[in-house]
Amino acid sequence: MIGVCHGDKLYPRIRKWEGFFCALFPALEGGLFSARFPCMKQVLIIGASGGVGAALAAAYEARGDAVTRLSRSVDGFDITDETSVDRHITAVGGPFDVVLVATGALEINGAAPEKTIKSISRDAMMDQFALNAVGPALVLRHAGDLLRRDTACVFAVLSARVGSIGGNRIGGWISYRSAKAAVNQIVHTAAIELTRSHKHSICVALHPGTVKTEFTAKYLARHPAVAPSEAAENLLAVIDGLTPADTGQFFDWAGKPVPW
Repeated sequence: MIGVCHGDKLYPRIRKWEGFFCALFPALEGGLFSARFPCMKQVLIIGASGGVGAALAAAYEARGDAVTRLSRSVDGFDITDETSVDRHITAVGGPFDVVLVATGALEINGAAPEKTIKSISRDAMMDQFALNAVGPALVLRHAGDLLRRDTACVFAVLSARVGSIGGNRIGGWISYRSAKAAVNQIVHTAAIELTRSHKHSICVALHPGTVKTEFTAKYLARHPAVAPSEAAENLLAVIDGLTPADTGQFFDWAGKPVPW
């Protein structure tokens, strides 16, 4: 289980110094010192300028954790460009306790989700796969260098329930569904490999639920949705409860497994 102190407001100065001491003396982490004041986590949020990504970064910072942010709008980080990914990921260093990939889009370059397979186009489908599947894979390629080796660590990619093949009962949204199904397979496969070098690693796909963002505004209709801040707290609660036995799985915002 990933330990996080929820009493940051009570111990702001203590958390500042215990983070320093845990970095200086790694043996303290997981011992008596961290049992009372768990060491602050090093967190990397990719896609940190988006609705959910920004909320996740804010939620971790509110706990007193150290957050490194990467985004296209602020840093010029382009997850669809291999050179950009390699350059930025190498520059952020690490290791991190938590890496979250919160990039993605439902509509790209004006191409709305298809209602029928008759409406698919090569370019729209390629754009979906580039952003929602290949991009996270390019980041996962660096997971071994980004994550801690000797303590529990999490690499999570935001996916979507519509990427579930077993849960697909209504069809539609072919390109987006397919790209999310692909990233689920990528995460599952990467988790298997990562366990060989990082035995405490937890690599998962997460469905954040329906969130009120610019990303979803045109498609909410009557569907219930939550604010990004609430979605972030839900996801943090799921991440906090993960163990290495959960690696390679797909969970929703409530911590329930989603069928592949």
